[in-house]
Amino acid sequence: MAKIAVVLGSIRKGRAGKAVADWVVDQAQGRDHDYALVDLLDHPLPLMDAEVVPAAAEKAYADSAVQRWSDTIDAFDGYIFVTPEYNSNVPGPFKNAFDCLGQEWAGKPIAFVGYSFGNSRRVLESWRMSVTGSLKMQAVDAATDVDLAANFADAAFTPTSAVLTQLQATLEELEAKLG
Repeated sequence: MAKIAVVLGSIRKGRAGKAVADWVVDQAQGRDHDYALVDLLDHPLPLMDAEVVPAAAEKAYADSAVQRWSDTIDAFDGYIFVTPEYNSNVPGPFKNAFDCLGQEWAGKPIAFVGYSFGNSRRVLESWRMSVTGSLKMQAVDAATDVDLAANFADAAFTPTSAVLTQLQATLEELEAKLG
């Protein structure tokens, strides 16, 4: 049974992403793989300033917070990034957390659940370009796009059937890559 991290990439106060990430984990329960929430808020990281580039660090980092992050991420076989779209792009803290590591991510399958007002296509495309570059992660084609205006009512996350259908396709494709 593969272990899949549902990585919540927002650290903002009042973030909508916690409800979205919890929903992803809840929807994944009972499937053939083990899903667990990894909340970036639980992993405060410095700006990536290490002398050794992460790809050459061999999963050994001088900063204890980065080492803890490395150990957490390395324990998983695949990932779902639950990502907000900030100014049509990847949130800085999430990109920094990704860039702090190297081999922990390399070659592993990844899927995306994006959320924003309108659509999250830009952030999803930015992430795809980042993860499939030098680290050659296996990004799935399916993605889940949560429009906050259509899926939050009275400050409560109420996903539409279309979003649920997208998530099921995303999970199925990710699981197929994991075998």
